[in-house]
Amino acid sequence: MSEVDTNCEGSEMDKSPGIFSWVELVTQDVEGSKKFYTELLGWETKSTEMPGGMVYETYMNGNKPVAGMIKAPEANMPTAWMNYITVEDLDATIEKAQALGAHLCVPAMDIPDMGRFAGIADPQGGFVCFWEFTK
Repeated sequence: MSEVDTNCEGSEMDKSPGIFSWVELVTQDVEGSKKFYTELLGWETKSTEMPGGMVYETYMNGNKPVAGMIKAPEANMPTAWMNYITVEDLDATIEKAQALGAHLCVPAMDIPDMGRFAGIADPQGGFVCFWEFTK
């Protein structure tokens, strides 16, 4: 999850713990993915420069942010949609997930002024990210 403009009319983010609060496409072909989803669904995109030279694309449905998109950080990483579940305490969630047999795939990372996230594979191999909003 990355910086999203929550000041757009009607775009307040639901920060309730336990809900899927964001989705993000990780792709090798940002331009192709942008073209496909904007043509298919009528979305527009908003580009945001991120630290380290990364560009974050936010898919917009009118003035409401609905999803994000980033270029896959590694050439061998497959294109996939990532789902984020909001949690109150990211560290406690990671610890409990690991105790239940999950594998930590993406260690906790901070997104300035937004929150923190981490990604796990559950014991059955399903991948999901957890998100803790900045208080």
